[in-house]
Amino acid sequence: MANCTMLQTLDLGDNLINDTFPFWLGTLPELRVLVLRSNKFNGAIGRPEKAQIDFPKLHIIDLSCNSFTGKLPSQQFQNCVAMKVLGAEKLAYLQSNSSFTRKGSLTFELSYSYDHSMTMSNKGSLTEYEKILEFFTAIDFSCNKFEGEIPPVIGTLKALNLLNLSNNGLTGKIPAELGEMSSIECLDLSGNKLSEEIPEQLTQLTFLAFLNLSYNHLTGRIPQGKQFNTFEKNSFEGNSGLCGRPLSNCGDDNNQPPESRSQGQDDEGSFYLTWKMVAAGYAFGVVMGGVIGHIAFERKKEWFMKTFRVGQKKRRGGNSRI
Repeated sequence: MANCTMLQTLDLGDNLINDTFPFWLGTLPELRVLVLRSNKFNGAIGRPEKAQIDFPKLHIIDLSCNSFTGKLPSQQFQNCVAMKVLGAEKLAYLQSNSSFTRKGSLTFELSYSYDHSMTMSNKGSLTEYEKILEFFTAIDFSCNKFEGEIPPVIGTLKALNLLNLSNNGLTGKIPAELGEMSSIECLDLSGNKLSEEIPEQLTQLTFLAFLNLSYNHLTGRIPQGKQFNTFEKNSFEGNSGLCGRPLSNCGDDNNQPPESRSQGQDDEGSFYLTWKMVAAGYAFGVVMGGVIGHIAFERKKEWFMKTFRVGQKKRRGGNSRI
């Protein structure tokens, strides 16, 4: 098959192939789609020195559900030119199509596509594509045994739409360089051993419609703003060291420093205390005013009755004398 120099699509998924990674495929200058998912491939992915070409036109690679080990192949990522360049036509489409921006759809139509169909994991579920779009770029290395850190060079793949590295043994921090993948729509790093804080640079991924960082060892406050305000708890669950919206608060309800929050609580307490004192004083004044008014009224009434009766007696006495 190394002699098939015009081969563009190779799909060997869902078989029982038991072998190491076929590194010689990197010499195929026209290979654009490589699907090896759900087999028994194993071992590390390496590049022998004699291989002079590394997938120059490859824009879809699916190695999911195998037993690959070792570190992620940073050298291969470096040479994936088709995943780095944002064509003018694609960029114009992304900027003008509002439905793409809202939904992050991976199935938009362009003039060129392959007739070959394939199945690929997207947003946590298997999705069947009847056609393979020319500029849809995706990397799915999920459900393997990869170890080590995520290579920062992945951030140079600016045309990448989907990156799935879930359910491996990856360690270290999430590279801030991933925030440079300006076309990424689906990012799944769940089920690994990633640690430290979520980089703020990820909030710059304005097309990101699906994010899954669950079940790692991430810590700190979840970044806020833009697309991150749309993600729910299941995007971050399983990280006991994470806090902030949409998970539990970070020691304060309004994401304020403890000093500021404490001052706010004091002001709030003083406010309620002042009103309680005013209300108590008002009630006391009403009661005392009523009592005093009643006493005064009774005294005036008694004086009036006495005075009125005396006047009547005098008037009656005068009349009898006439």
